[in-house]
Amino acid sequence: MNQRIKVKDITPVKIQKPTNSPQKPDYSGRSRIYVRAVEGVIENFRRLFGFIFLGIFAVGPWLTYDGQQAILFNIGEQRFTIFALTLWPQDLTVLAYILIVSAFALFFITTFAGRVWCGFMCPQTTWTYIYIWFEHKIEGPRNKRMALDKRKLDADKFIKKSAKHGAWVLTALLTSLTFVGYFTPIHQLFIDFFTLDTTFWVAFWVLFFTGCTYANAGFMREIMCTHMCPYARFQSAMFDKDTFTVSYNPARGETRGPRSRKTTQEQLAEKGLGDCIDCNLCVQVCPTGIDIRNGLQYECINCGACIDACNGVMDKMGYEKGLIGFTSEHQLAGGTTKIFRPKLIGYALVLTVMCSLLVWEIASRVPLELDIIRDRNSLDRENMEGLIENVYTLKILNKSQEDAVYQISISGIESPKLYGDSEVSVAAGEVYTLPVTVGVEIDNLEVGTQKMYFHVDTVNTQGQTIKVEEPTTFIFTGVF
Repeated sequence: MNQRIKVKDITPVKIQKPTNSPQKPDYSGRSRIYVRAVEGVIENFRRLFGFIFLGIFAVGPWLTYDGQQAILFNIGEQRFTIFALTLWPQDLTVLAYILIVSAFALFFITTFAGRVWCGFMCPQTTWTYIYIWFEHKIEGPRNKRMALDKRKLDADKFIKKSAKHGAWVLTALLTSLTFVGYFTPIHQLFIDFFTLDTTFWVAFWVLFFTGCTYANAGFMREIMCTHMCPYARFQSAMFDKDTFTVSYNPARGETRGPRSRKTTQEQLAEKGLGDCIDCNLCVQVCPTGIDIRNGLQYECINCGACIDACNGVMDKMGYEKGLIGFTSEHQLAGGTTKIFRPKLIGYALVLTVMCSLLVWEIASRVPLELDIIRDRNSLDRENMEGLIENVYTLKILNKSQEDAVYQISISGIESPKLYGDSEVSVAAGEVYTLPVTVGVEIDNLEVGTQKMYFHVDTVNTQGQTIKVEEPTTFIFTGVF
């Protein structure tokens, strides 16, 4: 009863918020954030990574393979083409594996390096930075943009605002056309759209995604990250004390305060000042407007802009870099970061297994499918030759990207006779419906059902034999 209970101080820390803009925009439910441009190693890496991502996105639908669009998700025809691979609704397991692999890859990366997906590869972040770049080039740096918004509308402001929004709309339109080009042939899409000869739904989706891109990257920006994206809410469930996140070192930085560059370390110690000069540049460059010095916050997208800004200040002051950096909670507390830990290893193992299953599923996938529908109107019948007949409908799906000639045969039952085509030609991506009748001598049958198999096989242009086997039943009622 005399044992003392430890009490943890959970007094909330006041979070730095951006200053309200004197101009009251229509979306005045939040303060407007004027993001300051920053230069540095991380920013250069983010730009390079974003450029690669944008390049893949922009070039993807224009690639061709075997005379056709290499990547085309044709929802109308229920066919997804990815180079030599064609996926159909029957290949749902492949899509499921892709989604599972993507999820565990995200879990693994988040556990190891925090929310770097958001900061370096998320389309919302990438397009937001593109729009901010247009702002910077057309309206000027942060202080000039703030001053421009305070001014009354004049010719100069009208021209700059019109140019900025024009660039935004054009970027949004090109983005939308490229995105829709993944779902409809892109060459014809551009021609039809700009000649006003497109269909209603294609035009609708192009304009819809144009509006979404313009609104999200131009106006909503951090609202998407902080209020609409679910990842911001559950990311902390994957964090641990060894996760690398963008963090401020309070032991080194506090107490904050301004000082001259000539101030010595002895003078700083006498005044009780740390390395942070309280310049607020880390807040000004943050795309979500937070103060990283208040600790880890769910709004932080780990873009590292504050790291470059702080390192630049430390360089000018002659201090050691790294006051803000990618570090772990253990490292901030003076310990060491454990890279190989059960949680991370577990995610890595599951990710490896799921990747292996995905590769196996694609490698073992047969580009041919056979469905058998037995005629239920008549169980059996006797034909003119005295054979007992059953009627079937075969549906042959050519899942490859080339026309094929298929041979049809039967096994599992003694001396069957096939009435119907035993060889059919099926175009690439088509379903061929073939009604057939199977006759068997009565002496080779027993009353009841017997299992038999339909075989469909072909040899493709690479010389590979492709075949499928599908079971069905042959019914003999014994009333003849």
